[in-house]
Amino acid sequence: MTTPRKLHIKSYGCQMNVYDAQRMVDTLAVEGFVETANAEEADLVILNTCHIREKASEKVYSELGRLRVAKDEAARQGREMKIAVAGCVAQAEGEEIIHRAPTVDIVVGPQSYHHLPQLLKHAKEHGRALETEFPIEDKFVFVPQPKPDAIRSRGISAFVTVQEGCDKFCTFCVVPYTRGAEVSRPVAKIIDDVTRLAENGVREITLIGQNVNAYHGEGPDGCAWPLGKLLQRLAVIPGVARLRYSTSHPRDVDDSLIEAHRDLPALMPFVHLPVQSGADRILAAMNRKHTADEYRRVIDRFRSARQDIAFSSDFIVGFPGETEREFCATLALVTQIGYAAAYSFKYSPRPGTPAAEMRETVSAAEMDERLGRLQELIDSQQSAFNRAAIGTTVDVLFERAARNPGQIVGRTAYLQPAHVMAPSDIIGRILPVKIGSLERYSLIGELPTSPLLATPSRNLPTTIGA
Repeated sequence: MTTPRKLHIKSYGCQMNVYDAQRMVDTLAVEGFVETANAEEADLVILNTCHIREKASEKVYSELGRLRVAKDEAARQGREMKIAVAGCVAQAEGEEIIHRAPTVDIVVGPQSYHHLPQLLKHAKEHGRALETEFPIEDKFVFVPQPKPDAIRSRGISAFVTVQEGCDKFCTFCVVPYTRGAEVSRPVAKIIDDVTRLAENGVREITLIGQNVNAYHGEGPDGCAWPLGKLLQRLAVIPGVARLRYSTSHPRDVDDSLIEAHRDLPALMPFVHLPVQSGADRILAAMNRKHTADEYRRVIDRFRSARQDIAFSSDFIVGFPGETEREFCATLALVTQIGYAAAYSFKYSPRPGTPAAEMRETVSAAEMDERLGRLQELIDSQQSAFNRAAIGTTVDVLFERAARNPGQIVGRTAYLQPAHVMAPSDIIGRILPVKIGSLERYSLIGELPTSPLLATPSRNLPTTIGA
C-alpha cells in the first residue's frame, strides 16, 4: 500500500479562501494527499494568501522564512517538502515571489487550483512552476467533488461558491485585479453540489462569492437566474435547514432577494452588507456607486420584508481625504442603522489600485483615534444585540463539542455562538435554547425539558442605538 503524502494548507483572509482550500484538498486527495495540522511533517505546504489587508505580502514572506527552516530540516531527514504559494498574493505578485523566495516550488493563482497535480509534477521534474494567468473560462471548469467521508468530517455547515470576481472596481480594492471579472456558476452545478452536501449530513449552506448578489448563473430554463431565485430553488432540497450568503453589494440587492428573505424560513435573517463610509463624497471617491441614503433605503427594504432581520457591515476609516465631519457621518449612519456586528479597518493602500495614487492622506494618529471611536460604537451595538437574547428562546443549530467537557456549541440565526450542557447526539440538530446569560460574545443557555413543546422567540430587536 502506498503511504499517503501529507498536505498542510494555511489560509488567510476571506471565506472564499476557506472554500478554495477545500477545493485544493479535494483535488490533491486524488493524488494521494491527506491533510495534516502540522506543517513540519507535511510533504506539501500551501500558503493560501489574501491581498486585501495591509502588509499581506510581508506576512507571506515572513511565513516562508519559517517554512524554509522546516524544509531544510526535512531534507536533512531525507524527506522532500514542497512549498506552494496560492491565492491573491500569488496572483498579484507571482514573479516577485519566484524572485525573492527560492524556497517556493509552486506559485498558483486562484483560477488554476485544478492544475496543482500538473504543477507538482513539473516542479519535481523541471524545477519551479508558476501559473497565475487569468483563464476566465477556467474559473469553474473543475470543481472537485469531495468524498462523502471528507464532507462529514468538515461538519454540518459548508460553503458553496456560486460566483467569483468583481466588476465594481472600488478604488481601494484589489479583487478585480486578483480574481478577475464576475463569473457565475450554472444553477444545475450548484444544485448538484448542495444536494450532495445535504445527503452527507450538511445542514447549513453558505453561498459565497466576491460579489455574491451579482449572481447571474444560467438556469435550467436557459435564462440567467438572480440570487433570490437560486435561493428559492435550494431551499426545497431535502436536508437543507439553513441558507446564508456572503458578501453582498448594496447596488445588487434586487426584488428577488428581498422576496427570498420574506418567503423562505430557511434563509437566515442576517445579512452582511458592506457600506464602507457614511459620507457621500468618500463613497464617490471609493467608486462605491451608491450614496449613504441609497444604502439606508436598501436596509429599509430588507426590514420591510422581515422584521427580525439583522445586519453586519464593513467600514474603512481614514480613506484619503476623509475629514472629521465625514467620519462623523459614518458614526451617524452606524447609529441610525444599528448593527449586530461589523468589521472596521484603517485604510491601507493596495498597490495597483486607484486609491493608492491619491495624495490626500489622513495621519496615522487620526486613523487610530477614529477607528477607536467607531469600534467602541460598534461594540456597544453588538453587546446590546447579544444582551437582548437573554431571557428569550432561540433556535440553535448545534455544530460540535465545545472546549468545556459536556458542553455543545451551535449558532443562532445571527451567527451568535450558543453553548449548552447536552449529549453529543444533538450535533446537527436545530433545537430551541433558553438563553440565560452572556459570556463575552457567546450565549449560554439550556435546552427546555420538552424541546418539542418549546416555541423559539423571533422578536429580537434589530435596530440598536449607540
